[in-house]
Amino acid sequence: MKITTNTAHFLLVLLASISHSVICSTFGNETDRLSLQDFKNAISLDPQQSLSSWNDTTHFCSWEGISCNSKNPPRVTAIHLRNQGLVGHISPSLGNLTFLRNLSLATNRFIGQIPESLGHLRRLQSLYLSNNTLQGIIPSFANCSELTKLWLDHNELTGRFPDGLPLGLQELQISSNNLLGTIPPSLGNITELRKVSFAFNGLDGGFPSELAVLSGMEILYAGSNRLSGEFPEAILNMSALVELALNTNSFNGKLPAGFSNSLPNLRQLAIGINFFHGDIPSSLANASNLIKIDMSENNFTGLVPASIGKLTNLSRLNLEMNQLHARSKQDWEFMDSLANCTQLQGFSIARNQMEGEVPISLGNFSVQLQHLYLGQNQLSGSFPSGIANLPNLIILGLDYNQFSGSVPQWLGGLKTLQKLSLSTNNFTGYVPSTLSNLSHLTELLLDSNQFIGNIPSSFANLQFLTTITISDNNLHGSLPKEIFRIPTIAQVGFSFNNLSGELPTEVGNAKQLMILQLSSNNLSRDIPNTLGNCENLQEVVLDQNNFGGGIPASFGKLISLKFLNLSHNKLSGSIPVSLGDLQLLEQIDLSFNHLTGQVPNKGIFKNSTAMQIDGNLALCGGALELHLPECSITPSNRTKHKLSILLKVVIPLASMGTLAIVILVLFMIWKGKQRTYLNSLPSFGSEFPRVSYKDLARATNGFSASNLIGEGRYGSVYQGQLFQDTNIVAVKVFSLETKGAQKSFIAECNALRNVRHRNLVPVLTACSSIDSSGNDFKALVYEFMPRGDLHKLLYSTAHDETSSDLCYISLAQRLSIVVDVSDALAYLHHNHQGTIIHCDIKPSNILLDDNMTAHVGDFGLARFKIDSKTSSGNSTSSFVINGTVGYIAPDCAGGGQISTAADVYSFGVVLLEIFIRRRPTDDFFEDGLSIAKYTEMNIPDKMLQVIDPQLVQELSLCQEDSVAVNESGAHCLLSLLNIGLCCTKSGPSERISMQEVADKLHAIRDSYLRGY
Repeated sequence: MKITTNTAHFLLVLLASISHSVICSTFGNETDRLSLQDFKNAISLDPQQSLSSWNDTTHFCSWEGISCNSKNPPRVTAIHLRNQGLVGHISPSLGNLTFLRNLSLATNRFIGQIPESLGHLRRLQSLYLSNNTLQGIIPSFANCSELTKLWLDHNELTGRFPDGLPLGLQELQISSNNLLGTIPPSLGNITELRKVSFAFNGLDGGFPSELAVLSGMEILYAGSNRLSGEFPEAILNMSALVELALNTNSFNGKLPAGFSNSLPNLRQLAIGINFFHGDIPSSLANASNLIKIDMSENNFTGLVPASIGKLTNLSRLNLEMNQLHARSKQDWEFMDSLANCTQLQGFSIARNQMEGEVPISLGNFSVQLQHLYLGQNQLSGSFPSGIANLPNLIILGLDYNQFSGSVPQWLGGLKTLQKLSLSTNNFTGYVPSTLSNLSHLTELLLDSNQFIGNIPSSFANLQFLTTITISDNNLHGSLPKEIFRIPTIAQVGFSFNNLSGELPTEVGNAKQLMILQLSSNNLSRDIPNTLGNCENLQEVVLDQNNFGGGIPASFGKLISLKFLNLSHNKLSGSIPVSLGDLQLLEQIDLSFNHLTGQVPNKGIFKNSTAMQIDGNLALCGGALELHLPECSITPSNRTKHKLSILLKVVIPLASMGTLAIVILVLFMIWKGKQRTYLNSLPSFGSEFPRVSYKDLARATNGFSASNLIGEGRYGSVYQGQLFQDTNIVAVKVFSLETKGAQKSFIAECNALRNVRHRNLVPVLTACSSIDSSGNDFKALVYEFMPRGDLHKLLYSTAHDETSSDLCYISLAQRLSIVVDVSDALAYLHHNHQGTIIHCDIKPSNILLDDNMTAHVGDFGLARFKIDSKTSSGNSTSSFVINGTVGYIAPDCAGGGQISTAADVYSFGVVLLEIFIRRRPTDDFFEDGLSIAKYTEMNIPDKMLQVIDPQLVQELSLCQEDSVAVNESGAHCLLSLLNIGLCCTKSGPSERISMQEVADKLHAIRDSYLRGY
């Protein structure tokens, strides 16, 4: 049949229409649309209306964020919905998008698990789910054979390091999650890997040698985990490496001498916060492309290699918190060479052992230098003149050194300066008024120097200032009210000066003020009501002044307040009830004022351990534990009648010349008040609220020798049972005839009544009374510790009559003990309003309960530092430490100033003693050899000859997987001994803080126990 032209045209149109209808109804194509619809339905919040175009009137290939291929039928190949604020779950239906190549849902707020169905997308090339709140384990992506980029970082994923990964993967980003376990050796099978980051997780163990085959690796971020072992040899084969981060782990040992020769392309090296030791290899300069180096917080010793200046591209060099030294001019040559680093923007050598004057070559540093940290060394001389040639400085830290002389006026010419720290030096003269020219300054720290004169009122020009501290100087004059007009001011610290006058009412203008520290001055008059306008205030410390009047009722508006100290003033009137409404208030000290009336009984006032009101003799009521007299509603006629009779008796007696009788009457009244005050010591617990001498005598069988369990310098400790069916207690009876025992009792009461921690010996109550002979009697009652003290346990043998049931203490138990003690000291030093320094840390003051949990006891020498410094190494007091020979820090041995660093030193000695099992006073240590020097001389090479032979035997007895156990135990011991050495540095500023010690010990224990 002949077909006409018109007929042919009609058939083509018909076929075209049929073909189109077939495309629209294709099963796969419809599956894509339905899968996207399911994804939308799982979204509970779409703040940017990103999915508003996802409707039936628009083809899904035109929906926002969707890309399709050009084939017929069109299929979804990409979804790009990054940073849209989407909230909801990721629908498993996305696993039906079989042509999907790229999926980016990063930086949203997706929750729930990653659907396992995504692991079946065999065409998937890139998956970006970063910056969400995804949870659960990472599913297997082994079937995604084309996947090259997998980014799952910054979520809340758990489980182990993903093992089901495709062999063609090039980029793996799983940092900032909650992953545990070890790095799988199978990661070495993925030979195409170029960029890997698993930082900020909880991974432990070593670095697998199998990863040495990843020669094409360019970026490796393994920081902030719990990895251990020496510098990974496998990394030396990654010759293409550009960026390497192993920081914040537990790596140890020395750096390979030629490691930089193996990594010629390296641009960034971050190995800070580990346990590396030895010299910094001079060959580091051979990695000529290095731009950033962070080797901080390790145990590197020796000199900074002068060759460092060959790294001409260097922009950041961080060597702080090591044991590097410089004493002679030759030792300082590295400073001369750094002048060649014309791109240098940041340099820190803080917290090392640098001595003497800062070389003038500092002035030759790059004018691009922005951050300069020289603090916490032993630098001396005048203010470094070379700093004048560094016009772009943003941060300058010279704190905790021995600089002297005046601070130059030219310092005010560094216009870009934002943070200036000159704390704890010997600077003298006036505070330079030119500092007010630093218009960008945010932090000004000048405390603990010898500045004189007034606080410059021109500091009000510093309109971005957030923090100003000039405490512990010799300043006088009044508080400049202009300071409180700075809109950004958040912390003001002028304590321990000679300031006088009043606290200006302008303080109420400081709406951002969070910390106000003005203790130990001569401030007077009323505390202004306007202080209540500072609703962001968290800490108010006004003690040791002459403030009068009442406590402002406006304090009840300080809803953010955590600490309030108004003690040792002349405040009068009642305690505002509104203070009890402050829900965040943790500590309040109103002691030694002239407060009267009823103590509130709500909020902070219900917790007798969180408040101090001693020395206010006219207070009444309050919590039962305060043992205050009941309050009278109105003055009773009976009281008035007694007063009238007293006056009628005393006045005639005085007029008759019987002055002695009057004195006797007044003495009896005073004595009665004193006895009442002594007997109203605060209760330390509800189980034994009040005990008498007779109670304690009966409990200890008359303090018999058979009940004696220990003796100390100020008394004896007895075992006893106070009442029938109660637990055994320990009663410490003070030998008041011994000089210092009275002060020891008071110190221990003050220390223990306001602290609560699982690793402090729990004190149950106190007794201040008279004995059967009429003599003064003072005792403390503690919870009994069945295992006794650590000293006896360490040095007991199986044949001792008083020996422990244990023949030795295992490594795990010793590790647990040092962790417990470090937690206790960290709490005393850092987590209490008034820092408490124990002053006598030694094994006999560490007691053990049935579970071998350690408790620190004996606070008879404890000292307080209410206005504690931010650094543990230099907080001071005028008290003299007695301590115990062998455990006393060198800086305190001659009766020097006390500090939290002294406790750190004592702890370090105890730590070494626990694992070496030698007393620091052992005859073995003679001719200047100390337990710390002995340890340092023998580790790491001869470590097994140093530690307790029982520990060596314990590790060698382990049969199952003995090699791994030995490695784990040896690494654990080396890490512990290194911490002991960090604590026993000769200079207080060289020692790490107890909080750092506790954190490191926790990481070591967790790592060891997981590998046990």
